Amino acid sequence: MRIAQVAPLTEAIPPKLYGGTERVIYWLTEELVSMGHDVTLFASGDSQTSATLEAVWPRALRLDGSVRDPNALHMAMLEQVCRRADDFDLLHFHLDYYPFSTFSRGATPFVTTLHGRLDLPEHKLVFDTFSSIPLVAISESQRSFMPQANWVRTIHHGLPERLLVPTRATPSYFAFLGRIAPEKAVDSAIRIAERCGIPLKIAAKIDKVDREYFEREVRPLLRSPLVEYVGEIDDRQKADFLSGAVALLAPVAWPEPFGLIIVEAMACGTPVIAFSKGAIPEIVVDGVTGFVVTGEREAVEAVDRLPRLSRARIRQCFEERFTARRMAAEYVDVYEAMICASVGPRRLEAAAGPEPRGYDGHPLPVP
Repeated sequence: MRIAQVAPLTEAIPPKLYGGTERVIYWLTEELVSMGHDVTLFASGDSQTSATLEAVWPRALRLDGSVRDPNALHMAMLEQVCRRADDFDLLHFHLDYYPFSTFSRGATPFVTTLHGRLDLPEHKLVFDTFSSIPLVAISESQRSFMPQANWVRTIHHGLPERLLVPTRATPSYFAFLGRIAPEKAVDSAIRIAERCGIPLKIAAKIDKVDREYFEREVRPLLRSPLVEYVGEIDDRQKADFLSGAVALLAPVAWPEPFGLIIVEAMACGTPVIAFSKGAIPEIVVDGVTGFVVTGEREAVEAVDRLPRLSRARIRQCFEERFTARRMAAEYVDVYEAMICASVGPRRLEAAAGPEPRGYDGHPLPVP
């Protein structure tokens, strides 16, 4: 198949440091190429890929301080894809709802994987308006917020089987990995560690939008002698970081769409203590790969049960459920079904679904 993968320009593919969505796109693209497909990746120019790279902008936007309007660059990228759409059997977008209007009017089948939260009120209007656009969810929890959308499949993320493997590190601390943001609740992880008397190592980035939260809620807590902030780490550092942890703490405070850090911990055989939000119960097998808890008190109580878990079994669960090859094979099934369904003349129609309505249920005015 001739497949276009269309990535955000925010981070390179793969990202230099943090970037969950961009890493998943990279792993998927590499697996598709290894399976023999002809893949073109639309991404920033500093991306690295075995596919054909179509560089839309020279550098990832997070690393390019000269860019003040990232939407302009993403619009230009969508136009590039549109002009080349006939070159592909299928277009796979990772840009939320931005492709919906333009590409619903084209002849090339396309699918969009939604990587973020879908629980905001404004999302309902979008998915009511574009109710026939084919979508892939990354968890059952994520898609439950928009049951009216045209979900063609739920595909859990996967990572290369040998990317992260357990090391010989002696577990001696809690780990927190990812982003420092209110929805990730690192302040809760610090309180859990202090109540347990176990050191906590924090490997996470701080976005500009979360700087105020960090200064107000987190920085004062870093004075604790049990807490060490190590900053962002890359994939080469994660195996040792996670293998050396008695558990990964994920006290999420939002409807987590997936939770890639949990799968990374599983790959290293590291158990997870995570709050029961969003997709967490789908990803963590309670009592096998970790413990799903309702709050800080239960998290502290779960620590005494960690020795019952087998780190070898946790690694085995990763290999059974969350490899990149499994993920790619499921996407190929989706691609083949969509291409098959599009054979023959395709009506050029907008996938508008029901009449667009506002938040109050009344029809929107016609311009």
